[in-house]
Amino acid sequence: MPSDENKRHHLLVVQTIIARMGVNSFLLKGWSVTLISALFALAADKANTSFIYIAFLPCIVFWALDGYFLRQERLFRALYDQVRLVEEKSVDFSLDTGSVVSRVPPLANSIFSRTLVAFHGTLLSSVVLAMLVAAHTCSTR
Repeated sequence: MPSDENKRHHLLVVQTIIARMGVNSFLLKGWSVTLISALFALAADKANTSFIYIAFLPCIVFWALDGYFLRQERLFRALYDQVRLVEEKSVDFSLDTGSVVSRVPPLANSIFSRTLVAFHGTLLSSVVLAMLVAAHTCSTR
């Protein structure tokens, strides 16, 4: 039985990168909620609605970053699948995802995936709602 240690090690490296992308996405969601909550708290504490408007920017940036990490994870999953199917002698330990780009939907599809829209869309909706309430409150004063 031929040894396939090179393939096993290459797959392990790719699998580690996939796991890291998932952790990055998880941490990003945590930071997003924390930062937006902190800006809301500052707006309420200081009665300064500009903090609510500031929350809009990180909400959009974190959503785009999360989409980027999701796309990277999808690319490395496709690379994993490609490495899984190659012959042992063809394993070159390359982590270049260029050969699998055509198999993965573009970045916009990742940004607007159901899971990211559900999470970040809810955050964005709460920021927009807070902005509307703040604008209405300021206009009635």
